[in-house]
Amino acid sequence: MSLLEEPTTDTLPKLLQRNAAESPQAPGMREKTRGVWQTWDWTAYRDRVRDFALGLAALGFQRGDKLSVVGDNRPQLYFAQLAAQALGGVSVPVYQDSIAAELVYVLNHAETSVIVAEDQEQVDKALSLKDRLPNLRWIIYDDPRGLWSYDDPMLRSFLTVAEEGAAHGKANPGLYDAELAKGGADDLAMIAYTSGTTGNPKGVMLSHRNMIAAAEAFIEVNDTRPGDNWLSYLPMAWVGDAAFSLGMALAGKLVANCPEGPESVQRDLRELGPNAMLAPPRIWESMLTTMQVKGGDATPGKRRVFDYFRGLAERCELKRTDGKALTMGERLGLVLGEIFVYGPVRDQLGLRNARWCYTGGAPLGPDTYRFFRSFGVNLKQVYGATEASALIACQADAEANPNTVGRPMPRIEVRIDDAGEVLLKGPNVFLGYFKQDEVTRDTVTPEGWLKTGDAGFFDKQGQLVIIDRAKDVGKLTDGSAFAPQFIENKLKFSPYIREAVAFGHEKPMVVAMIAIDMQTVGTWAEKRGLPYTSFMDLSRKPEVAAMIGEEIAKANASLPDVQQVKRYLLLNKELEADDAEMTRTRKVRRRFVAEKYAGVIDAFYGGANEVQVTMDITFEDGRKSSLTNNIAIHSRLAA
Repeated sequence: MSLLEEPTTDTLPKLLQRNAAESPQAPGMREKTRGVWQTWDWTAYRDRVRDFALGLAALGFQRGDKLSVVGDNRPQLYFAQLAAQALGGVSVPVYQDSIAAELVYVLNHAETSVIVAEDQEQVDKALSLKDRLPNLRWIIYDDPRGLWSYDDPMLRSFLTVAEEGAAHGKANPGLYDAELAKGGADDLAMIAYTSGTTGNPKGVMLSHRNMIAAAEAFIEVNDTRPGDNWLSYLPMAWVGDAAFSLGMALAGKLVANCPEGPESVQRDLRELGPNAMLAPPRIWESMLTTMQVKGGDATPGKRRVFDYFRGLAERCELKRTDGKALTMGERLGLVLGEIFVYGPVRDQLGLRNARWCYTGGAPLGPDTYRFFRSFGVNLKQVYGATEASALIACQADAEANPNTVGRPMPRIEVRIDDAGEVLLKGPNVFLGYFKQDEVTRDTVTPEGWLKTGDAGFFDKQGQLVIIDRAKDVGKLTDGSAFAPQFIENKLKFSPYIREAVAFGHEKPMVVAMIAIDMQTVGTWAEKRGLPYTSFMDLSRKPEVAAMIGEEIAKANASLPDVQQVKRYLLLNKELEADDAEMTRTRKVRRRFVAEKYAGVIDAFYGGANEVQVTMDITFEDGRKSSLTNNIAIHSRLAA
């Protein structure tokens, strides 16, 4: 029976009550603090949520009020969201690295009345903005370090609110249970703001039904088990984190583990050895880069061993994908490779216990995908959207394929319209955009089909294939198809290329702007005695440009001639979310980038050998600066 069919489990806080009743001493959440993992069992988890909810009630928080959390992944920030929902309120997580203007927009648009901040940094940010936030009544902080001298009347500590809540509960017995019972499946649970690739972010309204239905569908087709460890390290404002660290963890009794901090994620991942993992392409690309760099830095003997077994693994993975049998020699080689290379690599990555891993949020290049599959990581693709509670389709273990995103999950209908756009319908589809009814009507058809904005089709096996964002798919002047993400993923397989933006729609050839990977290119330069002082200085080196040209030639070798990158330049700074070039989830804002770099595009196709580029730099407090210099344009005429 579905959890949604039982009134006692039809909201996220009610699922927490169930877990505490059925598995009181089983771990529900962990946090690494000062090098030690501290565990909250389901009973302690429930009690802290209850006490904080009662504390919020004592502060005047009411049904329909909005609570925002801002900071890194911390148990108290998850507790706060569930506490607000238990009272009939709405959680609104925001990105902790947002600049002031972004925060003001989201917090005002959502009508946030309570901010729960992780630490002093986030408190300072909130206090600096409070005069621009008319709905804000309270700022509650988790980590008290550095805040002992603050005396703003808005400020309260999480611990104090929880303690006052416990006292409030004793004075009002039955209050929490009564408020919890009022909640229903169709109540608004969360407003998740989109990454805003085409303008201001939109507030996606997700109900408890939406989030629980998505979690149930995913659990039904994946090997999830109560007690499985899950690393909660993705931005809390990203709907993917909410889907797993809250929805999936509560529905399936998974253990959400919060790392000590962003800088310790890789170390904590290896130490924890989670049973499952979700990561966006940027994380997998970063892991691949790390492995490639370590392989390149090894002694000649070790490098030859690594390269041999890597090549063997990739050849065998391609044969398995094509349904071909492996020879006895290949099978023996894989056994030896597991001992000498594959097992140690998975251990270094922290994936030794992972039964399955998913990549999602954007397409992952097939070369990167096959690398991990060939090394024994059960990496698969998941496809979703914020408006679909993060989850639409996923791959089964036996159907892993870099060219598809799998089959629609149970109870989710997917169809392709006449224009090739992916449409879906199901219990996971959102309630609408907050305070944007017209945009909602443009996104959901009168028959209830959600327009995803993605172009795709079903292959002969019934697998869903996503080509690109529908608005980004174009054609070259000769009529050849142009899908920029496909080309960019080929380029980003290189450890030296961090970001790539390809252009070619209605143009005679494909060109690309490249942002180098500062760490790997810097190491490459140091080994060759090539001095540099900054990102800009490094990117302007002719030697670096030539090396990147060789990397582009490798990518071109696997592309049809018409889709090969013919001209490129190296940007003098990284593409940044603060400068509106990327979203907070590292997706390129193509329309904005095309407008911002219109002069560069004209120079590419005008045959110029260099172009003057002005780069905007935005500081966290909203101050802006700019950088202007000439950048060389290079030709890569042959693969």
